[in-house]
Amino acid sequence: MSDPADKEAVLAANQAFYDAFSSRDLSSMNQLWWQGSTSLCVHPGGSALEGWEEIQSSWKGIFRHTDAFEIDIEVIKVEIDRSVAYVIVREMVLQSSQGRKVKAPSIATNLFQKMAQKWYLVHHHGSPIMR
Repeated sequence: MSDPADKEAVLAANQAFYDAFSSRDLSSMNQLWWQGSTSLCVHPGGSALEGWEEIQSSWKGIFRHTDAFEIDIEVIKVEIDRSVAYVIVREMVLQSSQGRKVKAPSIATNLFQKMAQKWYLVHHHGSPIMR
């Protein structure tokens, strides 16, 4: 059985990721993501980005080409086993860019690892929901 404090911390880290995403806050992303070469990110419809440098570069590009985000998430499942946790969410991302708005429903898996008493995001994989 997992510690309720860990579940609370993992859900807080997951929310912090979406807060940083929606506010286009790269500084907060830097604090949330594990900075190592083992981090992995797959944006909906994209290829696997390995290591923090590639991942950070992708977020910089996304933030640079977006005027605003509105993101609603629904947590579907949370599982924690000692120092590893995953959160599965349904995302509804409304992206505004150059006067154009695009709504993108997706499902995402966010994997967190506890290191030095802090939960870091080590893997984000978003997949578009096709209707």
